[in-house]
Amino acid sequence: MRRSEKLFMVILMALFFVGCGETAQRKSKPVNFDFPEIEADWIRNGEPIEFEGEGWYPRDAIEVLSDADVFFLGRDKGVEFFVEKIDVRPYDRLYTKFGNNKFRIYKKHRSRD
Repeated sequence: MRRSEKLFMVILMALFFVGCGETAQRKSKPVNFDFPEIEADWIRNGEPIEFEGEGWYPRDAIEVLSDADVFFLGRDKGVEFFVEKIDVRPYDRLYTKFGNNKFRIYKKHRSRD
């Protein structure tokens, strides 16, 4: 292989690695939402989250989701609440995070399901 061919190959390899590095830098950072060690008393007492003028009541059931699966909607009484990214309005459920990949389910009506 001639010297000019070797130089050309080195330049191509350098461009390849620079391009790969750019792609890696553009990846979004993973989202990590904090959660309390113990759920707030008002949640454990069955009090609702106020969202868009309606009360959303906690359920005994939980959903196992990753932080990347949910979208932050707001805060009520100091607690963050979320909706699943695949959900569309009108929302069926809201969630609060209380453990690693553990989200409490909230529904608009007080009755238990």
